[in-house]
Amino acid sequence: MSHIMTVSGLRSLGLAVAAAAALSGCATSGNPRDPLEGFNRAMFKFNDTVDQAALKPAATVYKSVLPSFVQTGVGNFFGNLADVWSAANNLMQGKGEAGMSDFTRVMLNSSFGILGLLDIASEAGLPKHSEDFGQTLGYWGVKSGPYLMLPLLGPSTLRDTAGLPLDIMADPWRYKEPNYLRNIGIATRVVDKRAYLLDASNLMEEAALDRYEFVRDSFLQLRESKVFDGEGNPRTRKNAKQAAVEAPEPIADAAAPLSSEALPEELTTDTPAEHNAGL
Repeated sequence: MSHIMTVSGLRSLGLAVAAAAALSGCATSGNPRDPLEGFNRAMFKFNDTVDQAALKPAATVYKSVLPSFVQTGVGNFFGNLADVWSAANNLMQGKGEAGMSDFTRVMLNSSFGILGLLDIASEAGLPKHSEDFGQTLGYWGVKSGPYLMLPLLGPSTLRDTAGLPLDIMADPWRYKEPNYLRNIGIATRVVDKRAYLLDASNLMEEAALDRYEFVRDSFLQLRESKVFDGEGNPRTRKNAKQAAVEAPEPIADAAAPLSSEALPEELTTDTPAEHNAGL
């Protein structure tokens, strides 16, 4: 029943966000990737208020009280669970080698790494990937759509929001019983992630003139990089290459010499008056 309520609550949240975004559609911006800036800024302010009041203080205490090796173990444990879905998404993107590498990571870390508390796989040379269904949709050509700031969940896009329910359903920790252990784990994971970002967020708060724009632009750039593994959109590269091949040859300037050989020395050393005098 709790699983059904979770999905139902997520669906209600998505409908509420869509409705609010539609109602605020008139508050658009000049950024074509952020046509709902009015709504997004309101959600950003709401999220920031919650963060400053509850999440950031909890993360600060978490980071100052727990030993670093405990924090590392917590991050490794939940990172190991995330590798399962990363492996599935890599396979859905046709990246067989990366997908099998992620599955191998899960097996190594779950066994020799004491249920994922130790990241043995990285030490063995198996790189960690971070893939979700939004990236899979983007890999197969689904455009990101407008930027969207989700309440409590943070920055996203229309495409990534559409893939979010499947990401949540695929989280192994979602099926942990009893419920109180699952809820403790969810809260611990959120606080651990926030603690990991404390230094970066403090720096941003000090340096960024407009924190909303900084978060938006950084997020969109990072997401595009992750969708295409840092290599840029292959379709964009293909179109640019094709355009370069089909581009007409530039017409030579009629006043320029047609030969690349140097001009005769007498034509470059004599002035016109000196040359005519010699005639």
